[in-house]
Amino acid sequence: MSAATNRPVPSGQAVVEAKDLQRVYEIRRGFMRAPDHLQAVGGVSFSVHAGKTLAVVGESGCGKSTLARMVSLIEMPSAGQLRIKGVDAVSASHHERAGLRKAVQLVFQNPYGSLNPRKKIGAILEAPLEINTTLSAAERAEKARAMLAMVGLRPEHYDRYPHMFSGGQRQRIAIARALMLNPALVVADEPVSALDVSIQAQVLNLLADLQQTLGLAYLFISHDLGVVRHIAHDVLVMYLGHAVEQGEKNALFTRPLHPYTQALLASTPGLAGSTTIKHRIVLKGELPSPLNPPTGCVFSTRCPHVTERCRAERPVLREVADRLVACHYAENFLTA
Repeated sequence: MSAATNRPVPSGQAVVEAKDLQRVYEIRRGFMRAPDHLQAVGGVSFSVHAGKTLAVVGESGCGKSTLARMVSLIEMPSAGQLRIKGVDAVSASHHERAGLRKAVQLVFQNPYGSLNPRKKIGAILEAPLEINTTLSAAERAEKARAMLAMVGLRPEHYDRYPHMFSGGQRQRIAIARALMLNPALVVADEPVSALDVSIQAQVLNLLADLQQTLGLAYLFISHDLGVVRHIAHDVLVMYLGHAVEQGEKNALFTRPLHPYTQALLASTPGLAGSTTIKHRIVLKGELPSPLNPPTGCVFSTRCPHVTERCRAERPVLREVADRLVACHYAENFLTA
């Protein structure tokens, strides 16, 4: 393992850098027929810095979870560049990639299904240490107990089974497990969507406190813009595998410039009246099939402002008013 994968990332420096990241799946159609190709992620670029949270939002099927799997090295990109702690993860050796996987840990959506019901909490927390370190049993137990305290659980919880805990407590345990190897980045895939609203706030506050204490970077996958507004620093809006708007949270929430971002905010209770957009956008129709995406703008089949140019020419992600927007007419919404 290289020294780069071991050293901590200073606050403000990039933990993850992605450039034109793509993931294409080959879909078999049967004997003697050419396979189809499904582009789940179609060229996304971003960076996540130490102590910061990048939220990725969009409808189901937009490519959020595929992006999370690539960043966590569960799947490798079909094209593009991915650097983790300064190391090229795409061309890295097997040994280097094993080290990078320790630097990126996951918190899953379902706290009821992500913990082994046959193991006690202590064993669940110690498993990453047992596999990846040479610590003794006593040292592993000591670190597990310390991590329980860090996420707000009591020492006696060490000897209990997952079924003895509430959903919020289980998600605290899942967060503790993700932190056992001292990662630089935590990929949180809908980590509070399965929890009651009151418990969501507690878990989000815990994540914020841990970020401040440990200098963690978060890649936060969510469809709930209310949650995103609470925890994110920057936001990446995806539609059909493409980034359509990207920038600082307050800029996007106050003045969204892409019609899809406007529609997402308008559909979220409590946020619809917080933007400068006067007319509510209601999306009509279904999300197009990624096997047969629109030839022009990916949002052209549902956009209320669509023109012939939109149907024929795919807009590039360009800088407009302190954020990146993939819309031919983004400037029109500055005064909308």
